[in-house]
Amino acid sequence: MLGFLQHPVVVTANVNLNLVVLTLMALLSRLWQLTYPRAVVFDEVYYGQYISFYMKRVFFLDGNGPPFGHMLLALGGYLGGFDGNFLWNRIGAEYSSNVPVWSLRLLPALAGALSVPMAYQIVWELRFSHCAAMGAALLMLIENALITQSRLMLLESVLILFNLLAVLSYLKFSNSQKHRPFSLRWWLWLMLTGVACACAIGIKYMGLFTYLLVLGVAAVHAWQLIGDRTLSNIMSSAFQASLEGGLARITQGQPLEVAYGSQVTLKNAFGKPVPCWLHSHQHFYPMIYENGRGSSHQQQVTCYPFKDVNNWWIVKDPGRHQLEVSSPPRPVRHGDVVQLVHGMTTRLLNTHDVAAPLSPHSQEVSCYIDYNVSMPAQNLWRLDIVNRESPADTWKTILSEVRFVHVNTSAILKLSGAHLPDWGFRQLEVVGEKLSRGYHESTVWNVEEHRYGKSQEQKERELELHSPIQVDISRNLSFMARFSELQWRMLTVRSDDSEHKYSSTPLDWVTLDTNIAYWLHPRTSAQIHLLGNVVIWASAGLATVLYALLFLWYLLRRRRKICDLPEDSWWRWVLAGVLCVGGWAVNYLPFFLMDKTLFLYHYLPALTFQILLLPVVLQHLSDHLCRSQLQRSFFSALVVAWYASACHVFNTLRPLTYGDKSLSASELKALRWKDSWDILIRKY
Repeated sequence: MLGFLQHPVVVTANVNLNLVVLTLMALLSRLWQLTYPRAVVFDEVYYGQYISFYMKRVFFLDGNGPPFGHMLLALGGYLGGFDGNFLWNRIGAEYSSNVPVWSLRLLPALAGALSVPMAYQIVWELRFSHCAAMGAALLMLIENALITQSRLMLLESVLILFNLLAVLSYLKFSNSQKHRPFSLRWWLWLMLTGVACACAIGIKYMGLFTYLLVLGVAAVHAWQLIGDRTLSNIMSSAFQASLEGGLARITQGQPLEVAYGSQVTLKNAFGKPVPCWLHSHQHFYPMIYENGRGSSHQQQVTCYPFKDVNNWWIVKDPGRHQLEVSSPPRPVRHGDVVQLVHGMTTRLLNTHDVAAPLSPHSQEVSCYIDYNVSMPAQNLWRLDIVNRESPADTWKTILSEVRFVHVNTSAILKLSGAHLPDWGFRQLEVVGEKLSRGYHESTVWNVEEHRYGKSQEQKERELELHSPIQVDISRNLSFMARFSELQWRMLTVRSDDSEHKYSSTPLDWVTLDTNIAYWLHPRTSAQIHLLGNVVIWASAGLATVLYALLFLWYLLRRRRKICDLPEDSWWRWVLAGVLCVGGWAVNYLPFFLMDKTLFLYHYLPALTFQILLLPVVLQHLSDHLCRSQLQRSFFSALVVAWYASACHVFNTLRPLTYGDKSLSASELKALRWKDSWDILIRKY
């Protein structure tokens, strides 16, 4: 009984040590001396006020964006025991002992640290090499501006984390779709994509653009899936009825069990080429088809892809004349023989040994008209509940998947999917499948709309069929209405847009013509500046331009039927560009349209996507443009030298990133932002 205890429990796991080391280094770079300086640094004076409001339960309206980011910072204060008692009125003010500085700065620091392994994962999920993934993570690790921003009580690092998480989750979801759709991993990454996008928007409204980017990529992938005829893309009636609004509004309150006298609409379960409902109308099959074959000239029966009163049918007991539900209702069960009466014309669903108009190997399905010729009615159908749980199962609205088996010929009512000619109004052909080839969704139907018929007279019944089933519209202000009003108020509240001495324009960010002095030590020359690593920024911009030129070159040559890249490599290159260049564009270009005070840190989310692109372009140059091994070796040496220069600049600017070293006047002059290229010139 306890035999399993005789052997040790062994767990085998694959651990990427490179990723572990990068994560530990990222945590060290962001968490080291996190409480220094113990003073209000730049925009901490702004965010701190809202944290105090939350701690003191004071109602306020933030006119600068959604509240989720402030709530996360306030969570750090709550966990650290902050009571909100601090006067946030001056940059550089010393924090009092009741302010948990480490706790307040912890979340942005963790977000900044986790962005490093996330960059690795994104490049890897784009199916580039481990070397390229390592390169992206290393650049995120040593970028000075990203380190500075993540070590303070600010929100850019949190926004970047959720932006990257949204992209990574979608890539993992997309790759799961190719291999194991609808698996647990598939659902996990799909839900995490939505959560990450929502969190990004909740941090700052700029997160909306990353959401739109992911949504656009998903739309393209969905379009490709729709064109894949091996996949079914139509949701079932049961799924649609489980959602609020739409079909749920129509089907709410319907009787569950179908009874004799029930009025129903029958939807085909196949859903291809479009979802449609069993339908008839007062038009007849032509006497002679275009190919010379004859028809029964009976009333047409089709499958119609729109809601219509002619989609209604009445379930009739063949042994009775009643067309209304008795009291109590008599439910229809698996194996029962029924007749289906078309609600608006009172003609019965029929099939006989006449070839269907477009499927000559199947039987024509019609609503029977008695022409007093030697063609008697054959309108009895046996109900076959495919998903029954017992032989006596009742026919249920929406839930039951049923087949109608013709009693006389054993043909099964089936949607062929072919479009009828103009005489059939381009509606879909319905046939009787004479040879049963096993279960197929085209032969399966389910009741979507259902009500108990109350009228025996035809005119009263027509009025009943024309009337809506149920209309239930709440007059109360809905949650979405309240939510929309709050968002609109936050968007339209004007904030202080006065000029700031460290404000800048979007063009200044790309040309590195700006920086921000975040903090100055009151007694020494130690200080913190928001400074970017000049090698990384310049190279990232160059990589973006180079990618655009290469993409256009490849596109033009492919137009001429010249494929420089294998198909798999081409689509990998395209997807990397859409996400990385697109991510940069949607997080940068909108600032040109904004009438607000802008700072260098607004560029950091866009820069992150450029950093992801940089090793992708480097690998592409090595793999596809370096023809010989000698060229590849020389190119690799250049890349190593370039990484070394980026590391050197990081180390040189380190005193202004952490602010933990007093600098002389000459040292400060040497680190002036516009002279930062001199660092490299003197070194190399």
